[in-house]
Amino acid sequence: MKQTTTSVLFCGTGGQGVLKASEVLGVAAMLSGNRVKKSEVHGMAQRGGSVESHLIFGDTVYSPLIVPGEADFLVCFEANEGKRLAHFLKSDGVNLLPWLEEAENLPDSRFINTYLLGVLSSMLAIGQEHWMTAIETVVAKKIEENRRIFALGASRGKG
Repeated sequence: MKQTTTSVLFCGTGGQGVLKASEVLGVAAMLSGNRVKKSEVHGMAQRGGSVESHLIFGDTVYSPLIVPGEADFLVCFEANEGKRLAHFLKSDGVNLLPWLEEAENLPDSRFINTYLLGVLSSMLAIGQEHWMTAIETVVAKKIEENRRIFALGASRGKG
């Protein structure tokens, strides 16, 4: 039986919710029965420094780090960070950078990570109920607003 994994690289700068978004995906993936490994890399220890989070989930996961050229998805909250780490993406991987511009038009920039998680959710085999539970568990603030923005991102990702 072939073992399958999905690898997602989140990146951005401090204060954009990179680690929070990665944690939401990790919880949602675990709730859907996957094994999950995650690693975080922090740049400068201040708001605005580079931040990335590697997350791999599936039936069997051996390492939390994604090898360059092996990421299935690149989810960037800041365009320059996405360009800097683009070499991690597989040739047939999905870069969510095109959705970042849409996300930047949200009325409140604090929800860019939630919007992009919604987009990502439309491309992953994780049930919406697991995503909602993960958002409630990890975010714990402005739950209804996060649900609304997540649903908006999910609808845009399908289209």
